[in-house]
Amino acid sequence: MRVKIFENIINHKINTITTNELLKYAQQFNIKVKHEHAKKVAEYLRGRQVNIFDPTERITLIKEIAKIAGPETAKEVNKLFIQFTK
Repeated sequence: MRVKIFENIINHKINTITTNELLKYAQQFNIKVKHEHAKKVAEYLRGRQVNIFDPTERITLIKEIAKIAGPETAKEVNKLFIQFTK
């Protein structure tokens, strides 16, 4: 039960993340994301009901991020998602 609550909190944060929060988390985990790309990613994620704990859903999400912010940014964001799911 506790694990599900933890997952819900993290997914909620992803679904409501701002550019500055994304940059803060990236810096905290030593992940490189440019401000302009963080803005695109945050705008894309905001309001979506994604579950980064579901590998299939996360892969689809990363592919969409690659389309809007580039494959390198998608790779870095995926590293951040992996840190969140540990």
